[in-house]
Amino acid sequence: MQETVAVAAVTFDRPDDVQTLLAALAAQDHPLTSVALVDSGTQDVASLAEQSAAPVNYIRSRTNLGGAGGFSLAILSAIASGADWVWIMDDDAHPEDTRVLSSLLKAARERQLDVVVPLIVAPTDASRLSFPYRVAGRTTHDRKLVEDRGFIPDIAQFFNGALLRADVFFRVGLPDLRLFIRGDETDFMLRLRRAGIPFGTVTTVALSHPPGWDEVQHVLGDRLHVLVPQTPFKRFYFFRNRGHLTRRYLRPKSFIADVVGYPLYYLRRGDVAGLLSWARAYIAGVRGRSFGPPSDFGF
Repeated sequence: MQETVAVAAVTFDRPDDVQTLLAALAAQDHPLTSVALVDSGTQDVASLAEQSAAPVNYIRSRTNLGGAGGFSLAILSAIASGADWVWIMDDDAHPEDTRVLSSLLKAARERQLDVVVPLIVAPTDASRLSFPYRVAGRTTHDRKLVEDRGFIPDIAQFFNGALLRADVFFRVGLPDLRLFIRGDETDFMLRLRRAGIPFGTVTTVALSHPPGWDEVQHVLGDRLHVLVPQTPFKRFYFFRNRGHLTRRYLRPKSFIADVVGYPLYYLRRGDVAGLLSWARAYIAGVRGRSFGPPSDFGF
């Protein structure tokens, strides 16, 4: 019997991207049972859902749940559909070709995995990865260099394109609503590791997603880099959540990289205000403080 797959997708004011995503999902050579699309934005995309060739279950949220909350709601809907697998998608991503889903399912069967993730490549240059991988201790965006490995165990860039058996969520839970954005994917990956659930990246297939190249700031060549989101809103969540996860999971390597990397980055630029902003958010995360609705933070 063919295994069933439901998509869990979120969107926030990206109707053009949603249209591209739904078209790419409808074209997959493995059929989908449903696409749970959670819309938290101000631009209603219900009409796109109705017109799509994909079997869309449109879910309107009047509250901005963030990535973590939106994915949680979409995942629950996908699980409730009775599907064997849940395929997670952001609105500005889409499968690179028609065989992505079938290839992920095949890799999961062959490797006896409950979680597999594709590569993420840039829309403007598919030869480059949207987010860096470390190969032989060095950071790279070169797709070919990573693709040649075929499969990378215990490393994945969640949530875009992640394919998970539905029962995995009963073992590790849903994305953490408190994190809102930036960090919920890392938290989920660490929970998979704690639960002893093997996963990995299938490097022979890819999703297209806007790159985070501008956020990568090298401080010690390609051996140490820090990520600096481009807006105060995203920086706050990223720094706070990173501090929170470092404390929660006792990650000494991440702590050392942060307390060395970020001061180096900001002080070299003479940006004392930026350094203080990072320190406040990071320390709040380490202490488990400053959680709450986005409006509480004044952004």
